[in-house]
Amino acid sequence: MPGFDKYIHSDQDTHDSEVPFVHLEGVSKYFNTIEAVRDVSLTIQKGGIFGLVGSDGAGKSTLLRMIATMIRPSSGRIFIQNMDVVKQRSRIKQIIGYMPQRFGLYQDLTVQENLDFFMDIFGISGPERKHRRDRYLGFSNLLPFVDRTAGALSGGMKQKLGLACVLAHQPKLLILDEPTNGVDPVSRKEFWDILFEMKKQGMTILISTAYLDEGENCDFLALMHKARIIEATTPKAIQSHFADLEEAMIQRIQEVDKELMNDQFRI
Repeated sequence: MPGFDKYIHSDQDTHDSEVPFVHLEGVSKYFNTIEAVRDVSLTIQKGGIFGLVGSDGAGKSTLLRMIATMIRPSSGRIFIQNMDVVKQRSRIKQIIGYMPQRFGLYQDLTVQENLDFFMDIFGISGPERKHRRDRYLGFSNLLPFVDRTAGALSGGMKQKLGLACVLAHQPKLLILDEPTNGVDPVSRKEFWDILFEMKKQGMTILISTAYLDEGENCDFLALMHKARIIEATTPKAIQSHFADLEEAMIQRIQEVDKELMNDQFRI
C-alpha cells in the first residue's frame, strides 16, 4: 500500500515524544459471522485532521465507534495518548468528543438548553460556562438562535449545534462520523471552518465523510473498503497521477476488487 508504511506501528518506534496520539494495532471487529473491520493498523499524530472515506458498508462507522470506546474490538488494541481504550475507557472518555451520524439533540429543548445539558454532564460552571457558551455558539453562528428549539433548526444548524455540544468540554480528540451528510454546501463550509479553527488550537480531529472534496481538507486520508484500510497517506499522494481524488479512489477500489476476485479464483 503506497504511503501506508508511515502509519504502521513498528517495534522500532523509539521516544515517548514520538508516540502517536492515536494508535491502532491489528484491530478487527466481528458481529457474529459478519466481518465489519479487519486487521486495521493506523497511527494518527497530534494536532491534525485525519479523514476516513470509503464505500457504504466499508466499516468506517464501526472503526470510529471502537476508537470512541463505544464498542470493543474483537481483536487488536487501540491506544489514545498511550491509554488502552478498553482498560482505561473512563479516563479516555474525558478527553474525547464523539459525534455519531445521528447525534442525540433534544428536539424540544432550545439551543441554549441543549448546550447547558452537555455542560452539566461535564461539570462546567461559573464564568467558564458563559465563556464556552459564547465561544462555541459564536463559532457556530447560533448565538442569535439560543431560544429556538432544536427541532425547529435546519439540518445544517442542527449539525453545528451538535458540534458545539461535543466541543463544550474541550476534548483533545474530536471524532466525527459523517457529520455533514445531507447538509447544504454553505453549512458544510461553515462546519469545516469550525474544524479548521479547532485544528489551529491544537485539537486532533478524526472524521469520516461521504464527500471527497472534504477529504481534500484533511492532512491525512485513509481509504476504507470491505472492512480494510487499503490506502493511507496524504490526499495529494492518493490523487497522484489522476485528475481528481474521486477518480483516484474509484481506481484504487477497482484494483482491490480485482485482486480479491483473482484470489478467489486461485483458491
